[in-house]
Amino acid sequence: MKTKPSRKPARSKRSASRRHRAAPRASRDLLLAPMRGADRRQIGGVVIDTAPVANGRVKRVCYPPGFRWSVHMQHIVKSPLCMHAHVGFLARGRVRGEYADGCTFDWSAPRAIVIEPGHDAWVVGKSPAVLIEFDTERTTAERFGLPETHRHN
Repeated sequence: MKTKPSRKPARSKRSASRRHRAAPRASRDLLLAPMRGADRRQIGGVVIDTAPVANGRVKRVCYPPGFRWSVHMQHIVKSPLCMHAHVGFLARGRVRGEYADGCTFDWSAPRAIVIEPGHDAWVVGKSPAVLIEFDTERTTAERFGLPETHRHN
C-alpha cells in the first residue's frame, strides 16, 4: 500500500494577525457620506450638510434615532417650537410631529414633505431620518408660499 506524501496547506501571503481577522470591505453609505463642496456642522446631535445652489441652498439633514426637536434643539434655539419651514424629500427613516394646535403628521421614507413653521418633530424607530431639504434660509416659508406658522385655511 502506497502512502500519499503529506501536503502542507497553502499559506497566505498575509501575516497571521491579518489572516485571522475578518476584514470585510467597509460598505460606505453614500447617503450619509460628507457632501463635496458643502459646509458640514453638527448641532443638537443632528448632522447638517449645506451647499449653496442658485438663490438658495440644498441641505442634507441627518437626524439620529431618538432625536426630538423639543428635547435636543429647543434649549439651543430658545423657541418653544421649530419655526423653520422644511420642504424636501425624506430619503430614509420615519418622522412624526405635532403643531401647536394639535395637528399631527407621520411620514415614512421615501416621500416628498412640507412641514410648516411652528412644529415639534421626532424620529421614530432605530434608524436615522435623512431629509434632503431645499431652502432659502429665513425666507423659505414665504418663497414656497407657506404661512409664517401652521394654520388651517
